[in-house]
Amino acid sequence: MEFAPLNDQQLIERYLNGDDKAFETLLNRYKDKVYTAIYMFVKDKAMAEDIFQEVFIKVVDTLRKGKYNHQGKFSQWVMRIAYNLCVDNFRRKKRRPTMYATEEFDIFDVLGSKEPNGEQQLIKSQAHQKVRELVDRLPPEQREVVILRHYADMSFKEIAALTRVSINTALGRMRYALINIRKMIAEQEHVLQHEG
Repeated sequence: MEFAPLNDQQLIERYLNGDDKAFETLLNRYKDKVYTAIYMFVKDKAMAEDIFQEVFIKVVDTLRKGKYNHQGKFSQWVMRIAYNLCVDNFRRKKRRPTMYATEEFDIFDVLGSKEPNGEQQLIKSQAHQKVRELVDRLPPEQREVVILRHYADMSFKEIAALTRVSINTALGRMRYALINIRKMIAEQEHVLQHEG
C-alpha cells in the first residue's frame, strides 16, 4: 500500500486502526526536521537522539490514548513536544539552551524567506557562514525566536505560548534579532573600511 499521497490526519487514522506502516510513513516525513531542531537546541548528538526517541514515544502514547486533537498541524504539535523536552532537559541542567546553526540547518536559507524585502536584501547580501555566525552571537531569547519562527514554521502566537511570553514580546525579540544582525553587519563593514 502506498502511503505517500495520504495527509497526516489520514495516516494517524490508519495507524490507530492498527496499521503500523502508516506511522512509519509519518515518522519518515518529519524525522529529519525534528531531529535537526532538537540537535540545534542541545548541540549534543547522543542527547539529541535520546530526546528524539522520547518525542516519538510521547507522540505514540498520545495517539494511542486518543488524546491527539486534530487542530493545527501534526508537525507543529511534534515540534512543540520536542521543544518542551529540550527546555525540560535544560531546566534539569539549570541553563538556557544555546542554539547554533548546524550543517543540516542554515539560517541563511530561511531568515529572508518570509520577511519584507529589506530583510531579504540584507540576508542575501551576506555570505552564508557570516550570517550563521551573526545569529550565533544573538542573545538566547532572540536566537530562540528566529529558530522557532523560521525553522519550526511556528506562528508568533505559537512561539509566545511555547516560550511563555506575550505575542508582542515574541515579535519584539524577532525585531531586535534583525536589528542586532544589521548592527553587527554595519560594524563589520566599518572595520573593513578602516582596515583597507
